[in-house]
Amino acid sequence: MPSINFRSPRLFVDAALAQDARVQLDRDQANYLGNVLRLAAGAEILAFNGRDGEWQAAIEGRKRPDGLVILQQARPQDTLADLTYVFAPLKHARLDYMVQKAIEMGAATLQPVLTRFTQASRVNTERMRANVVEAAEQCGILSIAAVAEPLALDRYLDQRPAGRLLIFCDEAAEVHDPLRSLQQARDAGHDQRGPGHQGRPGIDVLIGPEGGFAEEERALLLRQPKILRLALGPRIMRADTAAVAALALVQTVLGDWGGG
Repeated sequence: MPSINFRSPRLFVDAALAQDARVQLDRDQANYLGNVLRLAAGAEILAFNGRDGEWQAAIEGRKRPDGLVILQQARPQDTLADLTYVFAPLKHARLDYMVQKAIEMGAATLQPVLTRFTQASRVNTERMRANVVEAAEQCGILSIAAVAEPLALDRYLDQRPAGRLLIFCDEAAEVHDPLRSLQQARDAGHDQRGPGHQGRPGIDVLIGPEGGFAEEERALLLRQPKILRLALGPRIMRADTAAVAALALVQTVLGDWGGG
């Protein structure tokens, strides 16, 4: 793949990007470039919008940055594997961390679900979206993950496509080799690696609340078609730690870490 430029600042802009196009900066973007990064007119950054790839851009403005002129494309747009991270929301900073790490691990969609023991009673999806963009800016990611509105667990299960593989990370499951379990799922046709993943059913990775699933919730989950119940080892993890562990396993065996 084209090399990623980690030295130039990256900025997400919600505007079409093409050579010689001009993009107006909002107040927060202007403040970030001018006052935080201390960049002036003529300085170059990288801009992306999640649709048109990554572009070299030059800052415009007299007293402070107020726009960008798009110069040339640095990287073409890519696509993420069809991987949805499904989770019981946490509170404040730990939710921010979880969202950022899920994006870094390659999740294409974030789906909050409400369970009996979910800690957070309200979910700020706008804040989640801001964390998605920030993680993408910092980590060289071109695609912006979708953030779905929260759903009750049973409603989410009712509406999800039956053909998708549901990886149910359950602290009550017997501890077996998770890599072997995922390899068996791959052999059954659930591999999402490489450019041919389009059209395949997709994968959902479910992490529950720190209080665990209620027994009726676990029973409902185990009745789902195409479910893989997975233990994440002999220790109980915090939910944000479990997110990183589960997504790393899935991306290694079924996702885009293994190449094509």
